Amino acid sequence: MIKKIDTNSEEFQTEFELTKQFTDKVVKNFNFAYNPNDEVNESIQMGLARNKMIYGKRYCPCFMVIGETKEEQKAADNRLCPCKPALEKEIPETGNCHCGIFCTPEFADKSAKEEDLHDAIATHSRGITKEECEQLLLKQEVNSQELESLLEARDLGFVKFNLIDTREWMEWVGTRIKGTDYLVPTTSFYQALERVDDQKDTPVIVYCLSGSRSAYCQRIMLDLGYKSVANLDYGISTFQGERESGEE
Repeated sequence: MIKKIDTNSEEFQTEFELTKQFTDKVVKNFNFAYNPNDEVNESIQMGLARNKMIYGKRYCPCFMVIGETKEEQKAADNRLCPCKPALEKEIPETGNCHCGIFCTPEFADKSAKEEDLHDAIATHSRGITKEECEQLLLKQEVNSQELESLLEARDLGFVKFNLIDTREWMEWVGTRIKGTDYLVPTTSFYQALERVDDQKDTPVIVYCLSGSRSAYCQRIMLDLGYKSVANLDYGISTFQGERESGEE
């Protein structure tokens, strides 16, 4: 079940501000830096605020929340922000947490330089063939330019695939890639995925904001028997193609 929250409500805006204060304290207390991509930070803060309103705790929005009751959720050892895996393993070893919001200062500086370079890359060329489409869909990752070409080819009837957004409902309403077929939020992934459970032979491309949540969901889908699942690297944050917003 997809849980919908009005992001314009006073209740959400209050919790959102409290959550931003919370992440500020985490950054200060652990000598972290924020991700240089403000869109990543805001998305994670919104997800934390959402989970606080729904579950009463700031569970990590990049992982499924397991358990229907508070007792079941506690027993399932769901990730609470800032989570132990991030503090003990992810940030020391890779420089940032799984969600991407908390980084070492060195990682944040390096990422800012890489993002500037990525933005300078030329846009894609149009007109890929059916064979090239099929090859792209077999890749583990596709980039923004490749996805634009695949969406154009799908509109022309050259190829068939499902484009799945693994972010939360409020992010999907705000902005999504035009041509997205399904919303399957990470936090309620198994339940929402039931809508496409009969399409495991159809190639899938998953995306989120930065590519981390969707990579997590990609692995689950492959384990569940989906034939082909590609992840949009860097997520919607670097997608230059057409977007749309609002409820369908």
